[in-house]
Amino acid sequence: MALLDSLFRLPAIDTLFSDTARLQGMLDFEAALARAEASCGIIPWTAAPAIAAHCREELFDFADLQRKAAHAGNLAIPMVQQLTALVGREDHAAAEFVHWGATSQDAIDTGLVLQLRSALVIISRELQQLCGLLAKLADEHRSTLIAGRTWMQHAAPMTFGVKVAGWLDALHRHAQRVEEARERALVLQFGGSIGTLAALGEKGPEVSAALANELSLTLPAIPWHAHRDRFAEVATTLGILTGTLGKIARDISLHAQAEIGELHEPAAAGRGGSSAMPQKQNPVASAVTLSAAIRVPGLVATLLAAMPQEDERGLGGWHAEWEVLPEIVCLAGGALHHLSAAVSALQVRVPRMEENLEITQGLIYAEAVTTALATRTGKQEARRLVEAACQRATASHSHLRDVLLDTKEVLQHLPTAQIRELFSAQKYSSDGSSMIDKVLAADRSFLQKPKSESA
Repeated sequence: MALLDSLFRLPAIDTLFSDTARLQGMLDFEAALARAEASCGIIPWTAAPAIAAHCREELFDFADLQRKAAHAGNLAIPMVQQLTALVGREDHAAAEFVHWGATSQDAIDTGLVLQLRSALVIISRELQQLCGLLAKLADEHRSTLIAGRTWMQHAAPMTFGVKVAGWLDALHRHAQRVEEARERALVLQFGGSIGTLAALGEKGPEVSAALANELSLTLPAIPWHAHRDRFAEVATTLGILTGTLGKIARDISLHAQAEIGELHEPAAAGRGGSSAMPQKQNPVASAVTLSAAIRVPGLVATLLAAMPQEDERGLGGWHAEWEVLPEIVCLAGGALHHLSAAVSALQVRVPRMEENLEITQGLIYAEAVTTALATRTGKQEARRLVEAACQRATASHSHLRDVLLDTKEVLQHLPTAQIRELFSAQKYSSDGSSMIDKVLAADRSFLQKPKSESA
């Protein structure tokens, strides 16, 4: 199913989880293992280059790997068989030391860690790019008024900059989570058959350290065959990131409705059209992002369900991760990329925002009137008076301001000039500006913080 890949995914990340990349990650482990063991005197020093020279995916028969993996239960077993045969054709002695002291899970898990390392670097970069775009948008529209909405109804005026700053603030937290998850996930998996490296004897710790150094991975205190929290953390981190991306996409698509018309995704020839209705411009990036936000939680649940694995190495739970975790990474990366592209040229219709502030004929200012009136009458009485005025305004299709100006109980406490001032949208234009400043300051700090670029 490749026809939809460009719609839902990011090619740079998708490539990292191709069949060739999966195999190459495992082969990189085997080559590094041979070099590490040779440096520690476990295998002859001549065996390492002979093994490493054949750790290239283009030398392997993929059809044979696919067929035999179905019988072996994993991909590593037929891979090691092919690698041994390839090495043996040129150096029979070196072939005896292929995969020495390791187990299938060591190659499969460490290979996946190497794939994740490259993918998470790309995700961090995409996340940084989106944060930069939102920071610019929040600053540009810090005084742009828009109707605040709760339960999808008009609530009170606010600025579009505050809304965008809320999106950005959430993404800062996700950037931290991705960095922390990456630090904990990028560790070597090397334990041998049951996690004790017994086949290597007293040389086990030395080989582990050399192997971690070869692969530029952190050496954990103990092998982690049946402890899947690291991979589960990557999954859950990307899951909640995708949820926030979905929230942003939901907001954009809601505001892009014809009845609202305040935001629009960038238009381009052939983008977002309809096969039947030539007038349509559908929010494609929002649809793709929301699709990921719907699909990823179920995949994350699979990773969480796979965590209780049996004893030293699990049955079934480990296997359940192989396709699911890459899918999560690919979908999250695709959503991030497509949403960034939309935000980079997002159309903000300021006149329409101003028009929509007035469609309830002043009801959106009811909270401000209630607050002002409460200082004179008390909260409960103020609410009673304004709520009654709102009902009269709605029933008579009148502006709330005019109804209030015609209500003696209100005029006893608020002068006419103050009532009129309460219905001026511009008084809200500076609300939240200090909040935006704090979020933008955090964004500058985020951009200046050194990032791990290992890939």
